[in-house]
Amino acid sequence: MNSDSDFIKTVFGLKLKQQRQKKNWSLQDLAVKTGLSKSYLNEIENGKKYPKHDKIIQLSEALNCTFDDLVSTKLDKSLTPFNEILQSDFFKEIPLDLFGINKNNLISIISDAPKKVTAFINALIEISQNYNLGKERFYFAVLRSFQELYDNYFPEIEEKVLLFARENGLQIDKNLQADALENILNEKFNYQIQSANFEQYGILDNLRSLFIPEKKLLLLNVKLEKDQKTFILAKEIGFNVLELKSRPNTYSWLDFGSFEEILNNFHASYFAGALLIPKQKTIEKTSEFFLQNEWNPQHFENLIENFTNSPETFYYRLTNILSSEPGIKDLFYLCLVKKKNSDKIQILKELHLNHQQAPHANATNEHYCRRWIAVKNLHHLKDNETLTDAQISHYKDQGISYLVISTSQKNPFSDGSNRSYCLGILLNSQTIKKINFIKSPTLKTINVGVTCESCSIADCEVRQSPPIRLEKEYFNSGMKNAIEKIRKDLL
Repeated sequence: MNSDSDFIKTVFGLKLKQQRQKKNWSLQDLAVKTGLSKSYLNEIENGKKYPKHDKIIQLSEALNCTFDDLVSTKLDKSLTPFNEILQSDFFKEIPLDLFGINKNNLISIISDAPKKVTAFINALIEISQNYNLGKERFYFAVLRSFQELYDNYFPEIEEKVLLFARENGLQIDKNLQADALENILNEKFNYQIQSANFEQYGILDNLRSLFIPEKKLLLLNVKLEKDQKTFILAKEIGFNVLELKSRPNTYSWLDFGSFEEILNNFHASYFAGALLIPKQKTIEKTSEFFLQNEWNPQHFENLIENFTNSPETFYYRLTNILSSEPGIKDLFYLCLVKKKNSDKIQILKELHLNHQQAPHANATNEHYCRRWIAVKNLHHLKDNETLTDAQISHYKDQGISYLVISTSQKNPFSDGSNRSYCLGILLNSQTIKKINFIKSPTLKTINVGVTCESCSIADCEVRQSPPIRLEKEYFNSGMKNAIEKIRKDLL
């Protein structure tokens, strides 16, 4: 909801609709009994209008309820959940129009079956509590859904990047210098930019940057590598060119005040990626790479080096680009992390385009498959090394396969943790035609699962846990089959 006024109008509409439905009246029935038009009553019930005092008296008399029954913002038991929902961050902060959802229509649908919706909402709350799904994870899940809805490709931002580059005489390529971006921020947007030694503040040692809006002061960690600094400067330009006011002031992310901050941060990051890695040249070079007859990890590393020294930036940029002209729409991106002196693998970032792909994050601390190429890379990675490899991952339980390319490296802003970035492309008749090296003898096909707890591979040499979730499914299936057999024997 945008304001207290919106909330009051919505609650009034819900209460009017409830009183009308108690009498089994249609909107036309109420219109006849009050002398008010059907369209006007419909706007009231949808929270678009709030009637004047005399109209409320007409409504209360026709419905045989008190004036206070309608105007009070206190809801009865069946509508109580709406009080929390309508004032929640969901309605305050998430722009439902991004998903083509009209808020009033959504409220109308919910109000048609309040008891069932209440039970559904309570179930979601219980699930979120059991799986520790806090506000932050919920908002980032909403952002991913938004990205996936548009194939993570936003042509209007791509156009603004090209226009900005032309206006400022910038050549979008690997040689784009941080100094050029810094000058633009200084001269065009009145920034002050300083290097800072965050190490003296202890816990801030790994903070990459801090923006102080009151002074338009951008502090950059002295530990930043060239590409990291360039990306942060490009992102700051993105905030300004796209006129994004609500934003986080730190990189890496420490906190957020609203969903709008998360969305704006994504748009600024997209702008930065498009400014640093040109779309058309990336399409051309990536298409040439796919046309090679043999998989060679060095060739992919050379592809990355054409554009950046940051594998993470390049992998993510491919998720913007592959769905456009190359037409590769079924893919996933994962960023996995392995902390120092720990065998635990976590998925830090994920994105699935076109539909939910097989490998995905798990919130129940299950063990991700050690046969994934990204996980194998993490375990084989040596200090100060970048390791790239690929495989065809076959999920035999789902009957699908992916070409998965992964690059792993030490994360310079951590206490020795390593990261793996991977891109998975679903293999179907269309993608197989686009990737010549898919039958390369250097590309192995490996049977994989998602987590050990749900995997049916019997002879797995790297299993970390028994397939307890799968065994439970087998047990339940066996019980159902036995019951069905009894029924057949007795009927």
